[in-house]
Amino acid sequence: MGKDIYENFKSARLVFEEASDSLHIDLKRIVFEGPEDELNRTAITQPAVFTVSAAILYAMREAGVGSDVKVASTAGHSLGEYTSLFYGGAFDFQGGLSIVGKRGKIMEEAVSEEEGGMAAILGLDRDDVDKLVSEVFEANEQKENGLVVAANYNAPGQVVISGHRGAVAAAVELATERGAKKAVILKVGVPSHSPLMKGASEILAEELKDLELGNLDLPVISNVTAHPHPGGGETKDLLVKQLVSPVRWEESVKYMIDDGITDFIEIGPGRVLSGLVKRIDRKAGISSVGDLYSLKEVEKKYQ
Repeated sequence: MGKDIYENFKSARLVFEEASDSLHIDLKRIVFEGPEDELNRTAITQPAVFTVSAAILYAMREAGVGSDVKVASTAGHSLGEYTSLFYGGAFDFQGGLSIVGKRGKIMEEAVSEEEGGMAAILGLDRDDVDKLVSEVFEANEQKENGLVVAANYNAPGQVVISGHRGAVAAAVELATERGAKKAVILKVGVPSHSPLMKGASEILAEELKDLELGNLDLPVISNVTAHPHPGGGETKDLLVKQLVSPVRWEESVKYMIDDGITDFIEIGPGRVLSGLVKRIDRKAGISSVGDLYSLKEVEKKYQ
């Protein structure tokens, strides 16, 4: 994850060094060598992904990639919203890393892995998924572990659900009965974007009080509203709400397209968001930068 970017760009190496010093861990070793179970801990995954994404952005700047391209707006999915706010000028790398590191620890400690879970539902529209999670919740509302909600509206026919592990499993079974092409439990230990994160959101709100936010240089689309962040205290409020609210990714992408955006560049490991954007609008131009090869491909495209 980002190793060849690290090896080929001084600015990327400096980002990793700064992150390791700030977090008091050898982030480079964990990201590049593992062990995987350590990297997959939410408290490590979040600052690791933020650092890799920032390193790629710095490497692109160092290489002059897209220097003549006008970036009209930016958006990030869940944790990625912090990378977008960093790129948009809300805070510097150190400020972003600090709050992302705290966010990861807060979320990891909020709910035990045995208690919460998430699942992806493919092939049902959002209204059908909303209906079935409501049915599961109503059938289990007298139980202590009966909560399940829609957590990510990712694209047409793709919704992620979140909540108590047993209720999520029941919703997966019901989705399969109702014709979902695929309904699968995700390998995550945190029920993100659900009311189970309420305690975590309250702690995050306290941590955000110390974060200084600068003026945004360009529109950054909020996961909660699917519209641009207002900045300042209102942006902090939205980041708190994000932990307990669904990610409105499909609406966010449609907002940007309606605003005139035709091309998207995904920054960071993987191509998940590129696939989602293509499902939302097949005419959208899509590129991604996650390693040295893809960086050079984007450099050719926009030179």
